[in-house]
Amino acid sequence: MSDREKEKRNNKWRDLGASLCFLSPSLLGVGVFFILPFGVVVYYSLIDGVASHNFVLLENFRKLLSNSAFLLASKNTLLFSALAVPLAVVLSLMLALMLEARIPGKSTFRTFFLSPMMVPVASVVLIWQVLFNYNGTINELWLLLGGQRIDWLQSDWNIYVVVMLFLWKNLGYFMILFMAGLANIPRELLEVADVEGASETYKFFAIKLRYLSPTVLFVTILSLINSFKVFREVYLLTGDYPLGRLYMLQHFMNNTFRSFDYQKLSAAAVIMAAVMVVLIALLFKIEDWFGKDVEG
Repeated sequence: MSDREKEKRNNKWRDLGASLCFLSPSLLGVGVFFILPFGVVVYYSLIDGVASHNFVLLENFRKLLSNSAFLLASKNTLLFSALAVPLAVVLSLMLALMLEARIPGKSTFRTFFLSPMMVPVASVVLIWQVLFNYNGTINELWLLLGGQRIDWLQSDWNIYVVVMLFLWKNLGYFMILFMAGLANIPRELLEVADVEGASETYKFFAIKLRYLSPTVLFVTILSLINSFKVFREVYLLTGDYPLGRLYMLQHFMNNTFRSFDYQKLSAAAVIMAAVMVVLIALLFKIEDWFGKDVEG
């Protein structure tokens, strides 16, 4: 090996060492606060008890998948995500497109949708309780229209109430992300499309949407994660054991933790993490296929 090759190799190892030194605080934090605790959760999901520590492998998962409360919570959480996530992505994109156009009062409109981000969750829930209480504002308006009072939070409509709360709280932030994505689309392509006489529909699907695919992916992942964290709002609205379709996975895990059933709790956490990883991997695959011709 020549001296020049040795020097290049030494520089490569020196750069690698320097990079690891700069990354070490972050790697240490991720390892201690994320990887290690998740490893403990996986370990608890494979043993029969905290005291005995006997490995039972998949027995805890088998019991969990036959638990009616877990199945109900999983179904409700997936239903909520299936409703809330597509609506959040589509509506926030529509709002961003509308603000991109020349309309009067754009700044006021933008402020209106961003203001919920500054409101604490407890205050948001209080507003929703005033609106959707049995004697609340919505029922009073419904009575004026000739309808009958509905106990929104104790009926089949309760999941739609929480979906509206979720959208009201998150649309402004997602809208800003889409506006940033729209601003990064090459203007030259849109100008060429105008010269060629392309319609607005063609420009949206053939140009804008393809360049927005990374933003769509990011917003979808954020919305999916937030939909799994809607427990705070539902808990403040309905308590530990809500009726019908508002009993979410977070309720199941919170109540399981209170009963000290760590094996069941750990198994539920592992399954939830696995589902999230699969969904996010699928979203990355779709985005890679859809936006591959505009990368770079």
